[in-house]
Amino acid sequence: MSDFLIRRDDLREVKWTDQPTAPLADGYARLKVEAFALTANNVTYATFGDAMKYWDFFPAADPAFGRVPVWGFATVEESKAEGVSAGQRVYGYLPISDRFDVKPAKVGKASFVDGAEHRQPMAPIYNTYIFTAADPSYDKEFEAQQMLFRPLFTTGWMIDDSLMETGDPIPETVVISSASSKTAMALAHCLKQRGNVDTVALTSKGNKSFVESTGLYGRVRTYADADRLHARGLTAFVDFLGRPALTADVHNALKDRLVRSLVIGVTDWEGNRAPIQLPDPQPEFFFVPTYAAERTKQIGANALNAKLGQSLLSFYKASRKFVKPKQSKGHEAITTAWLKTLDADVSPASGLILTP
Repeated sequence: MSDFLIRRDDLREVKWTDQPTAPLADGYARLKVEAFALTANNVTYATFGDAMKYWDFFPAADPAFGRVPVWGFATVEESKAEGVSAGQRVYGYLPISDRFDVKPAKVGKASFVDGAEHRQPMAPIYNTYIFTAADPSYDKEFEAQQMLFRPLFTTGWMIDDSLMETGDPIPETVVISSASSKTAMALAHCLKQRGNVDTVALTSKGNKSFVESTGLYGRVRTYADADRLHARGLTAFVDFLGRPALTADVHNALKDRLVRSLVIGVTDWEGNRAPIQLPDPQPEFFFVPTYAAERTKQIGANALNAKLGQSLLSFYKASRKFVKPKQSKGHEAITTAWLKTLDADVSPASGLILTP
C-alpha cells in the first residue's frame, strides 16, 4: 500500500511511503482508490487538521505526518464484511492512498459507515460511503463534477439555507470572499437561484475577470476595495479567505448594516491570522455537520436530502460553463497538484481530478 504523507507542521513537506499489504482482517473491506478531487477545501482540512481532528480520520504511523482526507470514488477490492461485496463502487471520504481498509457497519442498500473505533467521534457525514448503484444523485456523466463539488456544494447550500431560511434577520445582500473558490461559487449559485439577493464577490485582482465571467455574482470587487464596500440593506459576510485584516475592512465598511459574519475556510492559509478587534456581529464558525443535524431534526432527512439533491444536480450542469475538470494520474502528479494547490497556483477555471 502507498500513502501520501504531509508533515503536520509544514504542509509543503510531503512524501510517499510504501508498506507491505497485510492480510485483510475479518469484518473489514479493502477499498481501492479510483479518483478524487483536490481543492482549496483540502488545504483547509490540513490547516485545521489538529483543531478540527481532520488528521484523525486516516492516522499515519509517524505522528509528525498526516493523511489529508479527500472526496472521491473507490471500488471494493476485497471484503470480509457482511453485506459488502468485491466490485461494488462507493463515493465518500478517502485518504490520498492507493488502498485503505474500512470496517463496514450499518450496511444497507444505499450505503455503509466505517465502524472503525477511531472514527466514531467524527461527524457521520464524513464516515458514510454511498454505493453509486443506489445513489439518486449519481450520474456517470457528472462524475468529475460530483468529486469536485458534492461536498463543497453541500457546504454552499447549507450556508444559503442558514442565511435565507433560518436566518434572523434575513440579509438582502451577501458579501463573499475568495469568490473564485468552488464552495463560494456554489453558494453564489444558490443565492442567484433565489433571485432576490444581491451578491458581492471579493477576489484577487488576478481572478477578477474569471469571477466576472461566471455570471454568478451581482458585483465583483477586489480585496483592495473591501474598505470601501457599499451594500444594499441588511448584509451578511461569508468568509472563505480567513484573513483577519480583510474581515476588519469588511466589518468597518458595512458597520451597522452587517447582521451576520460567517467563517467557513482559510484559503489564505499562510497569512497572518492573529485576531483583530471587530465591531459586532462577531464572526461565527459555520460547521456543516452541526447545522445539517439541526435542520434534519427540523424538517426531516428526506425533505432535506430531496431539496439538496435537486439543487446539486442543477449546479453540476451549470458548473460546466466555468470549471473544466483536469485529470492527472500517478504519485508525482499528485505531489505536484498538492504543492500547486497550497500555493494557489491552480486556475479557478480548472478542477483537479487525480488518480493514484
